[in-house]
Amino acid sequence: MQLNARSDVSIPDDFESPQAKLLYLYLREWPDASADELCAALNVEKGTVLSIARTLRERGHVERDNGRYRLA
Repeated sequence: MQLNARSDVSIPDDFESPQAKLLYLYLREWPDASADELCAALNVEKGTVLSIARTLRERGHVERDNGRYRLA
């Protein structure tokens, strides 16, 4: 099986966690997601999603507005 890779996909260098990379890539393709939507799509616990999202917000990669997340 061969996947179609997008050559323009890049992830900031300061991402260490595979889950943070996944969350970032998800928001890149499906912006404006709630924490519950992220949990369901990524099969990650809500506490984990909130922690990762907070870190990414602090680093300026993600924004939160009315409980929804998108890339900054």
